[in-house]
Amino acid sequence: MSLVRLNIKGISYSQTQNGAYALILNEVDGDRKLPIVIGAFEAQSIAIALEKEIRPPRPLTHDLFKNFSDRFQIVVKQVIIHKLVDGVFYSSLICERDSIEEIIDARTSDAIALALRFQAPIFTYKNILDKAGIYLKVNPNKDERDDDNILMDELVAEEIETSAFGEDTYKDKSLEELNTLLDEAVENEDYETAAKIRDEISKR
Repeated sequence: MSLVRLNIKGISYSQTQNGAYALILNEVDGDRKLPIVIGAFEAQSIAIALEKEIRPPRPLTHDLFKNFSDRFQIVVKQVIIHKLVDGVFYSSLICERDSIEEIIDARTSDAIALALRFQAPIFTYKNILDKAGIYLKVNPNKDERDDDNILMDELVAEEIETSAFGEDTYKDKSLEELNTLLDEAVENEDYETAAKIRDEISKR
């Protein structure tokens, strides 16, 4: 399977799910966008890494990981978003120390926050982009400088909301199915999905 390189287009706030954000990745040699739901902490960490001028007074968790890795000469060479199951993206960190390469499983939001700090490229497989990639309508009259804003244009927010946050994903599930999915999400430490399932249970 061929790898497709991605870069970060921006972050969109969910209008329907409190504390949820969509990280928008853009294929380097194409027009498709890959929206990925992330939590508020990860969104903040990614935004801080994108805004070079902003430096928190104390290191965030991802900064601590970077400092720790630098001290022990561990390098994150690249991030690969390698799997998509039930709307959840799975990623790997490709790390190297003393010319020995290791693959470490990671949540996609954490992996991308670290990729920014290590200036490591981000990739996904073509079949994942074919399945989850979308084309966003960007206002052609916008200044090109505005097109690179961290927070996405409101004109594309509704399309991102539908594609990334998948409002209807859990509506057809019974309470028993939702509770089973919630247990699985917590067990897999997929707290973003757990929060979405919990919200749907609360609506019942």
